[in-house]
Amino acid sequence: MSTGMHLAGAHHSQQPDERLDVAASVLALLADRTRLALLERLGRGEADVTTLTQTCGAARPSVSQHLAKLRLAGLVTARKDGRHVVYALRHGHLRRLVDEALNVAEHQISALPPHD
Repeated sequence: MSTGMHLAGAHHSQQPDERLDVAASVLALLADRTRLALLERLGRGEADVTTLTQTCGAARPSVSQHLAKLRLAGLVTARKDGRHVVYALRHGHLRRLVDEALNVAEHQISALPPHD
């Protein structure tokens, strides 16, 4: 399954191999620094593109492209609020997954020997 495929309904599958394929696709989407930063920020609550651009430090077109991939995969939702589009995580499982990935990173960093 490519990362561009819609992943939202895949959790209902009875096929263990399909679950692994979908999980690998989700993790592949998380393997990008910008998308991970976007998901981390959205884990704290809804945000528009301007806020997300400021948070992750990427250019607005890049942020929009990453958000489109995350929406296509069913990981984030979007709704109109006046002239703004507001994004949110689709479910709390993703927030916990991002938090755990960052916790692993903190443990890895703290285990490194000090720099000279």
